[in-house]
Amino acid sequence: MTIRAGKKIKTEVSLQDPIGVDREGNEISLIDILGTEPDEVLNEVELKMQIKKLYQKMSSVLKKRELMVLELRYGICNGGSKTQREIAKMLGISRSYVSRIEKRAIKKLYKAFDYKE
Repeated sequence: MTIRAGKKIKTEVSLQDPIGVDREGNEISLIDILGTEPDEVLNEVELKMQIKKLYQKMSSVLKKRELMVLELRYGICNGGSKTQREIAKMLGISRSYVSRIEKRAIKKLYKAFDYKE
C-alpha cells in the first residue's frame, strides 16, 4: 500500500508551483492561469476530493447491485437520475424490489457513516 500511495503522490501538483515565465520574466503558477479566485479553486478541489472519498466508502460498503441502484437513482456518476420504475426495467426486476434495495443501501450508508437520525 505504501508504494501505491507513493506513486499517487508523485503525480500531485501544487497550485502554487511555478509552471513557466511570462513575457516580463515573472514566474507563473497554475493558480494564475486558472483564471478564478484561489479560494474558489481550493474549495472546488476539496469538494471533489470529498466526493471521491465518499464514493470509495460507498463502493466498499455496498454490494454491486445496491451501488448500481443508488448511482442510477440519484445520478451519481452520469448526472441523470432515474425513477425506480426505469431502474427496475433496466435490471429486469420489480419496482418494489428496487425500492427495497435502495432503502437497504441507504441504511447501510447511514450505519457506515455513523449518522444519527
